[in-house]
Amino acid sequence: MRADLHVHSTASDGTDPPAEVMRRAARAGLDVVALTDHDTVAGHAEARAAAGPVALLPGMELSCRLDGRSLHMLAYLFDADQPELAAELTRIRDDRVLRARAMVDKIAGLGVDVSWEQVAAIAGQAVVGRPHIARAMADSGAIASPREAFTRDWIADGGRAYVGRYALDPVRAIDLVRAAGGVTALAHPRAGRDTWVTNEQIARLAAVGLVGLEVFHPDQSEAERARLIALAHDLALVPTGGSDDHGSLTDYRLGGETTSGEAYQDLLSRVPRPA
Repeated sequence: MRADLHVHSTASDGTDPPAEVMRRAARAGLDVVALTDHDTVAGHAEARAAAGPVALLPGMELSCRLDGRSLHMLAYLFDADQPELAAELTRIRDDRVLRARAMVDKIAGLGVDVSWEQVAAIAGQAVVGRPHIARAMADSGAIASPREAFTRDWIADGGRAYVGRYALDPVRAIDLVRAAGGVTALAHPRAGRDTWVTNEQIARLAAVGLVGLEVFHPDQSEAERARLIALAHDLALVPTGGSDDHGSLTDYRLGGETTSGEAYQDLLSRVPRPA
């Protein structure tokens, strides 16, 4: 069994529509795909209609903040209409727009020919994010590719054009998802800018209801994976995996990292039972 539990579509900052994501998943020989767009479930209906032989696991990547730093939480099998969770998602998405506008203003002030209208056109109906801004910068010729925007020169955390935004405390995120009938897994804790997350912080999240730990991710080394597997074992967390595919932005790596069948079943077994 092959389950990719971290995938994005044009509902947030991926480049392929949800239906095409599911078709690609079938071609990649996947059995399960979790569509985990940022702070939204807007792509689920389209993905479900196009699922074909691939099972869709409803998911989302929640924006969190811990000790003043960005942290991502994968959520699965929750009721997105649960009032408290729905209200927080609306607040997060609204603040994403305010933040993106402010970042565009900073970038323009640094001499780059970009506008909010360009970024909004790239995002369309999607939840706006930094990759949309990066694509506008690449289109302007200021950088050679969107990836070059994610440096301290531009829009990486702490960069010249970076602007913070509203995000959930991870403990609250875990509580909200659990109250909505779902489970959470900490996304890529040893990848890129997330390497600051300590084992002690992860243990505290496990103690309040975190269920999974994303071990298998393209940006985590084999050495880090080994350490994360040991940590997951010690904390009784499910070791999950996913490609974090964003379509052309990540060179179409859907299915490149997966969750084992055993871990997938373990994850499902931990979904809260209705009272």
